[in-house]
This record gives sequence, C-alpha cells and structure tokens, in this order.
Amino acid sequence: MFKYIILIVICLYIIYVIFASFKENEFGMFWYNFLKLPLGLIFKFFYPYKVENKINIPKGPVVFCCNHIHLMDQCLLILECKRPIHYLAKKEYFDNPKTKWFFKMVGCIPVDRSIHDDNAKSKALDVLNKKLALGIFPEGTRNKTNEILQPFKFGAVSLAQKSNATIVPLAITGHYHFRTKDLKIIFGDPFKVTDDLEDANNKLYNTILELIKENK
Repeated sequence: MFKYIILIVICLYIIYVIFASFKENEFGMFWYNFLKLPLGLIFKFFYPYKVENKINIPKGPVVFCCNHIHLMDQCLLILECKRPIHYLAKKEYFDNPKTKWFFKMVGCIPVDRSIHDDNAKSKALDVLNKKLALGIFPEGTRNKTNEILQPFKFGAVSLAQKSNATIVPLAITGHYHFRTKDLKIIFGDPFKVTDDLEDANNKLYNTILELIKENK
C-alpha cells in the first residue's frame, strides 16, 4: 500500500512540474523544475537560510545579479524564485563530461572567460528577448579575496539595456556550514538601466555592497 502512495505522489509531482514548465513557456526547463524539490530539502536540512526583503519578481525579461561567495550561491535564488533562471556558467563545466550533462539539463549558458565571448552574450540576449529570466554574477568569478566585492563587469547592465530587462540586485551573506545559522539571501529594489552604462553598473555595485554591509 505504501509503495502505491509513493508512486501516486511521484506522479502528481511530475504532473505539477510539467504544468509549471508549460506555464513559463519553457518545457526545456523540465529538469530544472523537477530538481527544485530535492534541492530545497537538501538546503532545509544542511544549509537552512533566511530571506530578507523578498520582492514580487517582475514579469518580462529579468536579470538577477548577485555577489559570488560559494559554488552553491545560485541555489538560493533558484529556491526563492518561481521563475526558471538561465545562469551564465564558465565553459569549463561544459568541457567536463562529468558535469556537462547537468549544466545543459538545467538551462545554463556556457561562457568562455578567456575571451570576449559574443556567442554567450548572444544566447543570453536571446533568453531576455523571449522575456525570460537570466542569472549573472557580475564579478565574473567567485570572490576569493579579502575585499567585500570585486569590480563588476558590464555584461549584466549591457544585456539589460539591450533587452529593456529589469535588473534585480541581491546579496548573499554568511557561510555554507552544516546547519549554518547566518546564511542569508537579501533582495534589493529592482531597477531599469538608463542610457549610461557606467552609472547603472555603479548603482548595481553600490546596491549589492550596501546589502552585504547591512547584513554582515
């Protein structure tokens, strides 16, 4: 009897995931949506975290921008956002057969950080032109320095300007320790990019910097 109940629950969950994928017009993100439940359970047990200033995620094209302190930073936003998010990820993940399948399966876009990767930018812009959501770490890599933030690259604000997307700044503070008590994700106020990319990039940088400082 118990195994039939488990089977029914699994079937209902698959139906829910299919519905959610069609609702966002992104059936290709089926596995992304499917894996959110086990991911949430893992974080609830290993890395319980807090959320502050959670906003209503805007409809239409959105660029989520966050500081980068750990390999699993993107997981917090994935769990807190109902919309599927296409993350930009270094191409080394796609060069490795052990990880390539996973990053392709969850809709990531490979980026060659050694060059000015126009192909990655084109794919990212295509995501936004379809009025979907994109995830970017403007620092370009994980911050392993003693600085609170590394300088931001202009890719996020440039893509937002070209697609008229809304930028949603957010910050992650704390540590990914077992049963951590200080891990937190904080949402900032969304904004549109004006004609001046330098001003927009400075605004994005300062917003995330203040979110980090206020919650350290």
